[in-house]
Amino acid sequence: MSEPSLSARVRSVIWSAILAFVILGIAQGIWGAMRLTNLRISPAIPWAVPAMAVVLWLMWQYLGGKGWPQRTSETRHRYFRANRVSGRAWAWAMLAGVLSIVGLAGYWIVLFQLVRMPGNVLPNFSEYPMLTVVLMVAMASLVSPFTEESAFRGYCQVILESNLRAPAAVLISSVLFALAHVTHGFLWPKLFVYFLAGLVFGATAYLTASILPGMVVHIIGDLAFFALVWPYDTKRQLIWETGVNGWFWLHMLQAIIFTALAIVAFTRLARVGARVREQESQ
Repeated sequence: MSEPSLSARVRSVIWSAILAFVILGIAQGIWGAMRLTNLRISPAIPWAVPAMAVVLWLMWQYLGGKGWPQRTSETRHRYFRANRVSGRAWAWAMLAGVLSIVGLAGYWIVLFQLVRMPGNVLPNFSEYPMLTVVLMVAMASLVSPFTEESAFRGYCQVILESNLRAPAAVLISSVLFALAHVTHGFLWPKLFVYFLAGLVFGATAYLTASILPGMVVHIIGDLAFFALVWPYDTKRQLIWETGVNGWFWLHMLQAIIFTALAIVAFTRLARVGARVREQESQ
């Protein structure tokens, strides 16, 4: 089989980026509109949550190959990449992912003490009923992982992998994933952490041939950052102004140690994935 031409590779990058941002924009736009309308009109009844659950189910069906036009069903199913994963691959993917999340949290906190920047803007739920708050946060932690994994590690990365080597495909999808978060601020420390997160999810999708493990890890990561990291960003102080304290070094060690542990886990995941691919080819 011949190598794709340069023009084919460029077209694949452009086409994969367009598809990824269209999928992301549709889902995030629908959720944002429903959430704001719900909170403005009837905050005591969180109807946007079950409504968005229906939207996500319909998107899952369509992106996975169901519905019209039938001639694109097989392609949509392949691009979606929601394939079954063996138990061993699931276990190593989850371990590698959770270790990575802890490491990424360390990088985020350290960078906030090195570079002055605003924290991520979180919705002000103080005026709303607790049930509404809990359900809204839970749905937000499902919408982003579903749409972003479908868009960037599914459609986008599968197209890239068919025209580029896997490392290049993961790298490009991770850059696009980071750029999708410029709404959190066009700030290199934030985008750098999002890029690293993209590498984690992209490598997981490639090594397991599925977006499912990465989707679960992504949900865990969003919940962890929503509850334990982002709410405290505005309280972090620059070490250039207050000096270095023990917490800074602790979070630095957290980032380094858990990165090393995650790399070990990904190495084991790669071996498991290689065995599975070898068995399937026989």
